[in-house]
Amino acid sequence: MLPMRFFSWLYFLENRDLQESIKPQKVEFHSLNFNTTLHWQPGWAREAGDALYFVQYKVDCSGCSHSWGAVMYGQSTWKNKDDCWGISSRVCDLTHETSDIQEPYYSRVRAALAGVYSNWSLSCRFTPWRETMIGPPMVTVVHSNKSITVKLQAPQSPYKRKRGSKIPMTNYYDLLYQVFIINNFLDEQHRVLVYEGKEKIIKIQDLSPGVSYCIVAKMYMPMLDHSSAYSSRQCTMLH
Repeated sequence: MLPMRFFSWLYFLENRDLQESIKPQKVEFHSLNFNTTLHWQPGWAREAGDALYFVQYKVDCSGCSHSWGAVMYGQSTWKNKDDCWGISSRVCDLTHETSDIQEPYYSRVRAALAGVYSNWSLSCRFTPWRETMIGPPMVTVVHSNKSITVKLQAPQSPYKRKRGSKIPMTNYYDLLYQVFIINNFLDEQHRVLVYEGKEKIIKIQDLSPGVSYCIVAKMYMPMLDHSSAYSSRQCTMLH
């Protein structure tokens, strides 16, 4: 008869295998206009799809300075994200937790299945100001006989002023609007940059009557040499 110690060792090995097989993979921050979410993939075990997940986050304080010596240099404690504690989803909203946009953050995720907890899976370091993606502007087009007036609105952050209105991304970065015109009688490659600057209303003149034109725009950040995606096409026919 096999000793109990053998079965205990076998149980330990099985649990260790389960711990590894349900450990979350590819823990990554995704951020658009400071709307920041954490994403991850399930472990490689077939049963991992039934796991529950637990999320923590912290500020990377390797460069922080703290008054009164309350926190030792370079240290920061992990905090539970209550809304993402014991969830089946593989996405967690950390917009509020990363609202100090100049600070670098880490997050980590562990999984639990059948009473067994995996080890933590750590994200890469994430600094919102440097790494968030900028969304495209909103574009409104009004036409007259030989001209098009383009109205531009910068994307908004999730953060609000005291009166409740959302703060535009232009408050955080030196952003430029880039406006392109497409003559629909030509192919898509004939996309011409007609404006770059900070004006929110521009007028494109001396256009041909009877021609269909489309306008697209994007935001450009010179400091980091980043561009947003293009806005949706706004098209009009000149009479």
